[in-house]
Amino acid sequence: MLRRLGAVGTAVAAVLALTAAPAAAAAVPCVPGAASPACQVWTGKVAWVPDGDTPMIDVYGDGTGKPEPIRLIGVQAMEQTVYHPTVAKRRGECHALAATARVEQLVKAGGGIVRLTAQHASSHSDVRARPLRSVAVKIGGQWHDIGLDLIRNGYAMWQPIPVEWAWNQAYRAAAQQAAREGRNMYDVDACGVGPHQQAKVSLQVSYDPAGTDAQNLNGEWFRVADASGLALPIGGWWVRDSGLRRYTFPAGTVVPANGAVYVHVGKGTATATHRYWGLAAPVFANPTFDAMALGDGGYLFDPKGDLRAWNLYPCVVGCTAP
Repeated sequence: MLRRLGAVGTAVAAVLALTAAPAAAAAVPCVPGAASPACQVWTGKVAWVPDGDTPMIDVYGDGTGKPEPIRLIGVQAMEQTVYHPTVAKRRGECHALAATARVEQLVKAGGGIVRLTAQHASSHSDVRARPLRSVAVKIGGQWHDIGLDLIRNGYAMWQPIPVEWAWNQAYRAAAQQAAREGRNMYDVDACGVGPHQQAKVSLQVSYDPAGTDAQNLNGEWFRVADASGLALPIGGWWVRDSGLRRYTFPAGTVVPANGAVYVHVGKGTATATHRYWGLAAPVFANPTFDAMALGDGGYLFDPKGDLRAWNLYPCVVGCTAP
């Protein structure tokens, strides 16, 4: 389904807001290239960066003169829990502070002035009605896409936005290239040596089950496998898509030697190797191979916060099978 980014309080989706947006200049290409759709464009100045996917920006021409939180299109950083201009006072999940620091670095290099673009001025996040915008800084005379930088360097996940889709193709490839190169969050011990660090753990997701996805919730699943030949305890480990929702494995969950444990999206009776998330709607967006370039990913984290395995789809970089 070309739909959802999650339930309330989980992921960011492009929806139409009822409030008026500040005046934008004439439309420009969203991304370089003749085939790019048109975007509206604004300018502004960054006041500060609370976290890696939501800078505070004073958008010129909105009539307020006050900074507001701008949600980066297509970007999902790890969650920060304490927001503060002073670096030492910040707190958050592993990788969260690194993403914030990277945005600050880029903003400083661009002198604090940013360009904001969107296909629809009314696109807002569904959580706190934050405007959804692509944000770029000018470095060395060239506009530098902050979202693309974060994803390409492994500071954040790609989170496809069906309505604001102009960046999906580039971001999808950038995420897979970052994963292939083991950059930042794709370095499996970046947060320190975690439990069973030598395990040969892998993740597979079933994102397009037979029939209608909404009527076959348990046909969507995460499959955690271990090829090391030893049983792998994964209590406290968790899986997620690019949204904020997550399923945490209960204590006592063990991946059998050379076996697998499944997490089904819907409801069911748990067994040793089949767990059920209990959601009422599908998790994974079905991929497209058109201009919208939709897709997503499944991610497996250990309790230390390290990303231990992932499955980004559809494969467009370094693919070994169609």
